Amino acid sequence: MSALFNFQSLLLVILLLICTATYAHQVVPAIMNRNRHGILGVFWKAARIGERLSPYVSICCIIMAFSLFTQ
Repeated sequence: MSALFNFQSLLLVILLLICTATYAHQVVPAIMNRNRHGILGVFWKAARIGERLSPYVSICCIIMAFSLFTQ
């Protein structure tokens, strides 16, 4: 089943996108800041969400880990 049709998988993909974009922005900020518009702007926006809402993102990561562990 695709991640688009399973809600928990969709949330996991979005959460991984946010975490990966935030890490990539910390490592190489010039590439992210250069591509704020267009299709690559999604990664810049995900990095901003990860930076500004990091306590909530980390709580969501913990919750998703436990929910995947209990299945």
